[in-house]
Amino acid sequence: MISIREQDYGLDVALFNEFNLADFKLFEEALLKRLGEHGKPDVLLDLSELKDFTLDMALEELRFVRDHRDAFGRIAIIVDDVWIRLAVHMAGLLSKAHPEYFDTVEEAQAWLNGPVAAG
Repeated sequence: MISIREQDYGLDVALFNEFNLADFKLFEEALLKRLGEHGKPDVLLDLSELKDFTLDMALEELRFVRDHRDAFGRIAIIVDDVWIRLAVHMAGLLSKAHPEYFDTVEEAQAWLNGPVAAG
């Protein structure tokens, strides 16, 4: 299950239980819409309640990241499961994004609402 909320900086996305292809299509649609409205949107991904993901979703995510590697700004991730974190890290290797990891949504939102570091 997925929850997507628009923010001034981009999107807040929370994933619950299993992340499947239908959820990813909603995520992809929201990202592309926000990209058209916002330039390079920042994204908060709350994966703290994510338990699993499907293979078809993972393959679609790799394709999407490859095709849109320069399209997004900062990425803040909340995750505590080591295997989910590893999967996120591996996917990030295919993009130019360098996600930051946080323990809470509040810390992630504060970072995304703060100034963009030069570099």
